[in-house]
Amino acid sequence: MLLSCSRNHRPITALPSGSGPRSTLLLQSFCSEQHSLKGVEDLNQNLVTSVCLYHLEYIFSEMSTPDVDVNHNKNLKTEDLLCPLVEYEECDFSKLLEKPRLLNIERQRSLDERSLSELSIGMSPHHSTRGVDLNSFRIFEQLDSVCSPVGRRSGFSTPRSQTGFDPHPMVAEAWEALRRSLVYFRGQPVGTIAALDNTEENLNYDQVFVRDFVPSALAFLMNGEPEIVRNFILKTLRLQSWEKKIDRFHLGEGVMPASFKVLHDPVRNSETLIADFGESAIGRVAPVDSGFWWIILLRAYTKSTGDTSLAELPECQKGMRLILSLCLSEGFDTFPTLLCADGCCMIDRRMGVYGYPIEIQALFFMALRCALLLLKQDDEGKEFIERIVKRLHALSYHMRSYFWLDLKQLNDIYRYKTEEYSHTAVNKFNVMPDSLPEWVFDFMPLRGGYFIGNVSPARMDFRWFCLGNCIAILSSLATPEQSTAIMDLIESRWEELVGEMPLKVCYPAMETHEWRIITGCDPKNTRWSYHNGGSWPVLLWLLTAACVKTGRPRSRGVRSK
Repeated sequence: MLLSCSRNHRPITALPSGSGPRSTLLLQSFCSEQHSLKGVEDLNQNLVTSVCLYHLEYIFSEMSTPDVDVNHNKNLKTEDLLCPLVEYEECDFSKLLEKPRLLNIERQRSLDERSLSELSIGMSPHHSTRGVDLNSFRIFEQLDSVCSPVGRRSGFSTPRSQTGFDPHPMVAEAWEALRRSLVYFRGQPVGTIAALDNTEENLNYDQVFVRDFVPSALAFLMNGEPEIVRNFILKTLRLQSWEKKIDRFHLGEGVMPASFKVLHDPVRNSETLIADFGESAIGRVAPVDSGFWWIILLRAYTKSTGDTSLAELPECQKGMRLILSLCLSEGFDTFPTLLCADGCCMIDRRMGVYGYPIEIQALFFMALRCALLLLKQDDEGKEFIERIVKRLHALSYHMRSYFWLDLKQLNDIYRYKTEEYSHTAVNKFNVMPDSLPEWVFDFMPLRGGYFIGNVSPARMDFRWFCLGNCIAILSSLATPEQSTAIMDLIESRWEELVGEMPLKVCYPAMETHEWRIITGCDPKNTRWSYHNGGSWPVLLWLLTAACVKTGRPRSRGVRSK
């Protein structure tokens, strides 16, 4: 499965103590014994995304921290800035809408002398166009026939190479595996299946998952093959308009599917799409993250190709507004974060991530910033733009203040008073100091920090979640100081978070009584397996992109030969 761990693998020879992999492709070092791994196809498929990672700065350059206005504390010391719980720079997100100065950006350049923060953020000119109803099937048939801009590519099974060296044989093998995973609908590629491993029961691994396709889509974009990405965006947009019902309850109109598959009818010689919005999923949980990934991918497509016509389609504009309506709706919430059920994201089984999981909040933040650049400034668009800017301010303050943990904050929590009643309360969530797990004191280095897994009344989940923290860096939810601290923590705790088989989805793993209570005795999520501290090689693209974003492309994990 593209967003999956490698299950039942035998241990790989440990790396020399104190030395990281010496290859740009991190998996190349870790998987030198790839024949011993179950699901080699998955690893090859994942490797494709690692091939072009140094080009991610171009696609995600506009996720750099925008210009900021320093607040009333202008004379903070460096060590104080490392703990933004006290003070932090307030971003002016409305500046994202300003027209940027023109930059001569070379797409194929890796991290160069220019800081990513120098890349201005802006929107392409938009026309005032009102949205069109999505209910017309005829409209979507027209969308399906829209021609895609054809990018340059070198061949069928190998990526184009503009880096000055021949690709490693493993890279060609990875591309071959990725192309074998392509799914076609009426002659057009519309995505990649979750896994090519046919040794076990398929379950839903033969479907195209929205979240799983994103790293594959980035690989195709960076290889000059945007057609499949455009087709995927339009097909999932079409599925969004379908009626979504579980038992007798109707889901929100803006919900995107978790996955879809193509059904072939040999008798009628026809093909149909079947989508899963959670009604068939294990646990029957709707995918909160699908809509965010869809917006992020739409922005990546626009940025990579320079083609704004897709995002400017009335159907795409309405699709974004429907997703945003679900997230920005007013209710009983007292926090700007999104309240979610367990199993609503990449961790799609019961793992105690209910409440306000870091993965969803980071994706929410990134999707809002992407939508801010994609929405037209017509009457409907301007209303959402205003709501987005307000939410970004509130969300960034909340996350940087209450989700951030470093050694100073850990000591503060240890000395918290409880049962405080006032707007001046320090322990605003009434967290009990006795609830601090013992492992976190050994895990927290002198230099470093991270966004914890969850914050809600009387509850803090101190687990490390890789995806949420990496997305926080890429989207600039983390301040520059926090981004540096996260990378410092990863390097300090390399053996725990990466180890011999990259990359731990979360840390630490739950076991014994805690595992029984929180997972419900889930046999797939035993300690250090699957979502419970399992190894997910696909997360390497996020780690490498975070290294590039923070100006550390030669960090321990992505060191060149």
